[in-house]
Amino acid sequence: MRSTQARQYVDGRAADLDVLAVAMQGSQACVVLLAFRDGRNLGTRAFFPKTNGSDNPAEVLAAFVSQYYGEQAPPREIVLDRTIEDQALLEEAFTAAAGRKVQLRHGVRGERAGYLDLARRNAEMALATELGSQAAQQARMAALCELLGLEQAPSRIECFDISHTMGEATVASCVVFDAEGAVRSQYRRYNITGIEPGDDYAAMQQALTRRFRRAAAALGQADSPDAPAPGPGAVLPDLLLIDGGAGQVAQAHAVLAELGLPAAAAPGEPGVLVVGVAKGEERRPGHERLLLPDGRELRPGTASLGLQLIQQVRDEAHRFAITGHRGRRQKARTSSRLEDIPGIGPRRRAALLRHFGGLPGLRAAGIEEIAQVEGVNEALAGRIYATLHGLEDADPPGQSPRTR
Repeated sequence: MRSTQARQYVDGRAADLDVLAVAMQGSQACVVLLAFRDGRNLGTRAFFPKTNGSDNPAEVLAAFVSQYYGEQAPPREIVLDRTIEDQALLEEAFTAAAGRKVQLRHGVRGERAGYLDLARRNAEMALATELGSQAAQQARMAALCELLGLEQAPSRIECFDISHTMGEATVASCVVFDAEGAVRSQYRRYNITGIEPGDDYAAMQQALTRRFRRAAAALGQADSPDAPAPGPGAVLPDLLLIDGGAGQVAQAHAVLAELGLPAAAAPGEPGVLVVGVAKGEERRPGHERLLLPDGRELRPGTASLGLQLIQQVRDEAHRFAITGHRGRRQKARTSSRLEDIPGIGPRRRAALLRHFGGLPGLRAAGIEEIAQVEGVNEALAGRIYATLHGLEDADPPGQSPRTR
């Protein structure tokens, strides 16, 4: 217990302290930050900064320190595992920004040296794990190219999925992967409206149209000198995965054709390669069927690394879609039932939900309890109770619902 406490706290002189160490392999870098505030260990964070081809640890650490503490408030003391260029100038800049003395130190002894050693070891382990993960991702990407017959690895993969419950609160997701993995900043969700509930084909058509309309517009303005710089949504994927069968895939081809966007007729040909990911027998993972635009159907099997990458992307699209669907469904169920009641406006609805901690609490309340909310009389409380319980009429005013 004492040794654990010793690791969790530092002495009073080092109460406000960051410890930074860098590990590198080639041009891949990891910077580990060990932070203490008010003497308490706040934990360790690992960063993997882009090095722009540099293999010099001191340069990478200097760039990281400059950028990180340009955005975050620096502590009183920053301990580094090596000297960096312009250290004195950075000290002055951090001191001026913080309004107090900030020190950058290296070559420390004692307790601080122990923390530096811990940061170094953590940086080395984190970098090894990251490189192992990257190697596995590269192997899956190479296998995907072989599986689909691609001469070049796709630089951008997008996958679309649809999620709803019996047609309610339909949400489409689009996730993006590149050679290094998921690009979460470019994920998008689309709330689907104006379709027949449960029509997955129409939902897919609407989501794809909204996604690629912007790309079509950007490509149409590409030759104009006044055209704005294209954003991520204006970029076409090399590989477009559609979670579904032939019907959903047909929607993708139809949308691309309608918008005048190029679609590959077969793997390796120019344009967006559309591949359907259809569920296999008994919906078991590893038994998916891949539907190619040239009419071929692939069944790679559970051992295929290429299929494992497709599964990773598809599963992420499914997770992102179902999370959005659940949020939209809960919001609709919370608000729509109350909005249907005459006399319930936004202010009273918010007061009711706040008073009972949400719709479940309100549904569990009796008429007398509901009438205690400011702005709600017994008659309105009776209508609220009746609506939430599917009754035509509430119990007489002043009476709580009967239980059996």
